[in-house]
Order: sequence, then structure tokens, then C-alpha cells
Amino acid sequence: MPIVIRTDTGAIRHLQLNAPDRLNALSDAMLAALQAEFDALMHDRTIRAVILSGAGKAFCAGHDLKEMTAGRQNPDGGGAYFKDLFDRCATLMQTIPRLPQPVIAQVHGIATAAGCQLVATCDLAVAATDTRFGVNGVNIGLFCSTPMVALSRNIPRKQAFEMLTTGQFINAARAADLGLINRAVPPEDLTVETRTLADAIAAKLASAVTIGKQAFYEQIQMPLDRAYAYTGEVMVKNMLDRDTAEGIAAFLEKRAPDWPQD
Repeated sequence: MPIVIRTDTGAIRHLQLNAPDRLNALSDAMLAALQAEFDALMHDRTIRAVILSGAGKAFCAGHDLKEMTAGRQNPDGGGAYFKDLFDRCATLMQTIPRLPQPVIAQVHGIATAAGCQLVATCDLAVAATDTRFGVNGVNIGLFCSTPMVALSRNIPRKQAFEMLTTGQFINAARAADLGLINRAVPPEDLTVETRTLADAIAAKLASAVTIGKQAFYEQIQMPLDRAYAYTGEVMVKNMLDRDTAEGIAAFLEKRAPDWPQD
């Protein structure tokens, strides 16, 4: 079986991390497979939403500690290996917000360290109520510095720092309160609730969602005046799209828009 299982249903792609014996750790093979899938999605206009989930009893337990331990045996003590590993992980995490499609994490079991980073990096997240989240590296003497980047951009500063310095888990309800996930749902409803969210996004005009996702991440890094200037230009571009004109006409005429299906 492949380490990442791809399933397409209509305009929705489901990517499932498939290394349950290692709690779907972000091994070298997992990072490479995910990067390849996301690179392909960058140019795929038939897919409008992506669901990312994990096989077995966990979403993702972070980096593969067995591989990292082996990397320390390199002649330089592992410095080059670790630099390459974290560079590859950073590239993967930065690819997700650049994708034209929204990516929804479907989370269950645990999401720890780089697995929690992966949840924080996804555009949206739905989790089972019994899921636990943590950036637990400090418990083994390895501060979760790279997971911190995504975490601290999702939840308030003091709460992020508490998680990072104590290594304690938070539950799904707390994760929803803090904004790490969109909602927590009963485990038996997780698949349906995530798919419902993906269906709602996939039903929208794809070009508008793509424009909007890019603008969301660009403007959030800008000062207020630049953000308004930039998003004003984005609105002009969006308004000049003929499919947007059709959407407005359909609304005024009280009918469904006749938008392209791919």
C-alpha cells in the first residue's frame, strides 16, 4: 500500500496518511509523498477542496524519531541530515497555504509536534471530540521550534507558549476555543462533517476561492493600509471575472449560477 492514499470523489481529493504502525509520522518517505501530492495539486484545476486524514488510531505523531535517531549516526553528528529534514518539512508546510484549493485536516486520535503543526498549517480543521493536540517535544528535550511557527499563527501567544513549554496536551474542545480547529464533532460524525465542509467549498466558484485564499494569506502579513490597497486590487480582478458576473446575475434573477464544472 502507498504511504499516502489518494481518493478523488468529484471535485474533492482525499489524502490519507498511511503509516498507522508509526502513527503516520512525518518520515522521509511521508514528507516526500505528501510533497509530491501537493505539487500535483498546485496545477490541478479539477480539484476544488482537499481533505487530509490519517489511517489507524492517530492523525499524525510528528517527525519519525527512529529516523532522526539514525540520522545522528552520520559523520557530522547528523547536522546536515537534520538541516535537510527541517528544510523539507518547512517547504511542505509552506506549500499548503500556496495551494489553490483549501485543505481541511480531518483529525482523530492525536496530533502531536509536527503533526500538530500540520493541523495548524491546514486552512481548516475538523476534529473528533476525543482528539488530543500537543507540541510535546520539550518533554524529550527538543523544543518544538518549527511547529511553533504555525501554532503561534493560529492561537493566542500565551496559550501557544504554555503548550510549547509544558508539553501538555489540550483536548479538542479547547483546541476549538483557541482557534486551532474549526470545530470538534463526535468521532462517528467526523468523516461526514469534514466531507460536508469540503462539499460546501467545492460548490463555490473555484476561481473566486482560489483568488480569495491567496489574498487571505497575503493580506494577513501586511500593515492595514497596504492590506486594503492590495485586497482592493484583488476585488477588481475578481469582479472582472466573467463567472463572477454570472454569479451576480444569477443572484439578482433568483436562479442557480451556471458556473463551469472544472
